[in-house]
Formats: sequence, C-alpha cells, structure tokens
Amino acid sequence: MAQFSRIQASSDATSASASNSNPKVVVTRERGKNGKLIKALAKHRIDCLELPLIQHAQGPDTDRLSSVLKDTIFDWIIITSPEAGSVFLEAWKEAGTPNVRIGVVGAGTASIFEEVIQSSKCSLDVAFSPSKATGKILASELPKNGNKKCTVLYPASAKASNEIEEGLSNRGFEVVRLNTYTTEPVHHVDQTVLKQALSIPVVAVASPSAVRSSWVNLISDTEQWSNSVACIGETTASAAKRLGLKNAYYPTHPGLEGWVDSILEALREHGHF
Repeated sequence: MAQFSRIQASSDATSASASNSNPKVVVTRERGKNGKLIKALAKHRIDCLELPLIQHAQGPDTDRLSSVLKDTIFDWIIITSPEAGSVFLEAWKEAGTPNVRIGVVGAGTASIFEEVIQSSKCSLDVAFSPSKATGKILASELPKNGNKKCTVLYPASAKASNEIEEGLSNRGFEVVRLNTYTTEPVHHVDQTVLKQALSIPVVAVASPSAVRSSWVNLISDTEQWSNSVACIGETTASAAKRLGLKNAYYPTHPGLEGWVDSILEALREHGHF
C-alpha cells in the first residue's frame, strides 16, 4: 500500500466506465490516456467520468530533436513524463535509432519504452530511475562519470520548471534542454458534463497545468467548490494548494498505484467509499 499525504488550504467529454451509474472520480488527462487509471479504479468498483482538461501540442524545439540526436552523443537523456517519452521515441526513430542511455523519473515514464526495449536489436538502454519519482531527486541522484564532463539531453515540456537542469548543472553536468512539447487547455468543454463533474467527489489530476490552466479556470469560485483533488504527485498537489483548493491528496511515491491509493483515501475520508 502506498503512503499518501493530504494538503489543506484556507471538449467534449464522455463518461468512461461500463455502467457509469454513479461516477465518483473525474479523470482529466488528455483523451485516450485515462485508460490505465479508469481500469485500476474499476477493480475497486469505482466508476469514472472522463473530462479531458489538457491537450498536448508541439513545442518550439520539436523539430530540432531528431537532428540533435543524429549529431550529438550524450551521456544521459532524461525523460520525465510519458508524453516526453513518446515525443522522444518518434524523434529517435527519425534519427536512425542511435545508441542512447536513458534516465526516467519513474515507472510510468519507463513503461513508454517497454515495447522498444523488447527488440533484440535495441540500442536504447533505460539505465536509471531515482529512489523517488520526482525531478528534484532525479537531479540529485543521476550517476556522474567521475570528474570528466558528463552531458545530458533533457527533452521537456515548455511549461516544466528549471528544477532539473539547475540541479544537474549545480552538480557539474552540462545540460541541453529542448522544449519538445507543451500542454494547453482543451478548446471546448461540454457545460453539461462540467456541471456533473463539479458535483463528483474527487477530481484526479496529473500535472500542475491541469490544475492551474484548466480546472481552476473552470471553477467560478474555488471557495464554493469543496470536493477533493487527487494529484499524481507532490508537485501537482503543491500547485493545487497555492491555487486555494481545499482538499488535495497525493502519494508519497508518485505513480499509478500511489495515485489510486490517494483517490481511495479522498473517497473514504468524505464517506464515498
């Protein structure tokens, strides 16, 4: 059982479960990427309502990534989200599948590479993940090759903070960051479904952007909305707290299992499970 914590602070959407008679959780990732969470919650007989809040778009450096991979050898390539992994894999294939050594932030991100790694001729090695799935811990634990120059390529969201490259640079790594994708709010939210979502006990969010740019903007008055937010990790929960959301839950160790446990705890505490 994963540990969890609680923080207290003063498009078209469709239902996404078989029966959906009484959804208790709103899932908010980009359409098509909520399946694992929906399936995990279904094992606990919890129905979900799918309300995608964000969508991914190309970043300013998307087109540069494949050429950088062709022209430069890096000691490490750091991948910190499934979307960053998907964008990277496409560019890596365009570059001719060069030999690369990957560091990932956690198991969810690592899973993006499973199919490629199963290839007998794979030139991609997922060689590191930190003891805790956060960017700060990754930057503090990434192995360094003695005193020699150690280079890192960091394909990231344009909205990601500078925490990772600053942490690595402070340890003597030479970091090249490319903003290969970005997140933005969905262009249309069905108001009927939004009204239903506002009454559901728990909203599950997977990034600060989903909280900051999307959910909070959809709530006319956060003081009047008192349901719970179950966050995939501490960074997202901290964003929820700063924005005044009253009940934010998050796992001590980010990942799907911990996220589910945090959702269950939010439901239990308010008498919904």
